[in-house]
Amino acid sequence: MYNRRSFLKATGALASGILVGRSAFSMEDFSTNGSIKKFGLQLWSLRDDLPKDPKGVLKQVASFGYKQVESYEGKQGIFWGMTNKEFKKYMDELGMTIVSSHCNINVDFETKAAQAGEIGMKYLICPYLGVQKTMDDFKRYAEKFNACGDICKKNGLRFAYHNHGYSFTELEGQLPQDVLMQNTNKDTVDFEMDIYWVVTAGADPIAWLNKYPGRFTMCHVKDRKKNADPKDTDASIDLGTGGIDFKKILKAGSSKGLQYFIVEQERYDNSTPLKSAEVDAQYMKALKL
Repeated sequence: MYNRRSFLKATGALASGILVGRSAFSMEDFSTNGSIKKFGLQLWSLRDDLPKDPKGVLKQVASFGYKQVESYEGKQGIFWGMTNKEFKKYMDELGMTIVSSHCNINVDFETKAAQAGEIGMKYLICPYLGVQKTMDDFKRYAEKFNACGDICKKNGLRFAYHNHGYSFTELEGQLPQDVLMQNTNKDTVDFEMDIYWVVTAGADPIAWLNKYPGRFTMCHVKDRKKNADPKDTDASIDLGTGGIDFKKILKAGSSKGLQYFIVEQERYDNSTPLKSAEVDAQYMKALKL
């Protein structure tokens, strides 16, 4: 099984008020009983299976009830050996949409943005920076994100950054997450809150959603083992079996700009990635906000 951090480093993935329109949630996203109509899967969850049979695995994902996917950049590219248009066509056949992808922002980013925009994707996302030595390093990345945001805007989509726990750990008396959010252009750069990593870092997801309404437009719905050691960063578990109160968090987030609810899981105890993806989908379908 791949190690995510090693993978991201190897591929060079370094790199007030509620807003109306693009950032405000729509009641169309929810059924009359408060459940989420459309939710997605971050395909990294299936990193050991997907490269072997992309089309077959994606067909299974659709059968579980996922309506959206968030891709990542593997050896077969964002579109898994297909062209962007071929991938979209296959998604259409399965009744799913590719809304976003994590990618290496330092290699051919303009090409990736053009390909993503051509098929109506909503986001390209930087998945990882790693711990930086100084706060100025994070400020430089904020400038990089703004440049990526401008490129995305030209191609009809947006740019976002996906957090890990390190951005919620104090550096030079500040939190890197604050610096990244305060130094990026809110008109072109959004954020994908990985709820698991916020909780793992000891922070409060709802407090951050309230602090920056409209900036967190996407989230990773990933559960954490109950009573896990605070130092345990590898405590991902099937949705609904951990200790994170997603009903409370997602309900709060839906009024603060969250539009996309993307399931992700990185560890599988007594299960398989595909089985866990199915269990996670069942949880999301039953969840009422």
